Amino acid sequence: AEVSTQSTGVLTLAVVQDALDRLKGAVMIVYPMKLPPYDPVQAEFDGQEDLSGSQASLEIIEQGALWWAGKELLPEKTLSDYVGRNEKTKIIVKLSKKGASAPGREQLMSEEEKKQMMAWQYRKQEEMKKLHEADDGDDYYNSPWANSSALKNQFHGIGNIKWGPK
Repeated sequence: AEVSTQSTGVLTLAVVQDALDRLKGAVMIVYPMKLPPYDPVQAEFDGQEDLSGSQASLEIIEQGALWWAGKELLPEKTLSDYVGRNEKTKIIVKLSKKGASAPGREQLMSEEEKKQMMAWQYRKQEEMKKLHEADDGDDYYNSPWANSSALKNQFHGIGNIKWGPK
């Protein structure tokens, strides 16, 4: 299947029939006594599958329209009218029922990625709260890098003199 999506050939009824014949052969190998007549796969092989009343019937599109970048691709136009002449451009189109509005956009990130991002944001927020609570605003005044006389004291050689009791 992946090879056929990367090939430049056209999907024809003969290609679909060949895939169906291969599937029939595989089922005959696995089930030499044949599948029961009520089995959906056997009904499909016999051409008698009835999807009415099932969820799969909602997925059947008799008349369809192709959509790309929020635009319906009209059959009388070529793809180069929409995308340009670059042969390396990869486009992903969506199929919807004829006359329906444009299909919804895909999510930018999966649910798992959203959970990870929200957990990271929460950890970062909690870390910032702890830092803010611990910071009374005057801690940096006592650090050596904040001493405005440090350079002068260094030149005079009086950098580490302690005036208090030991």
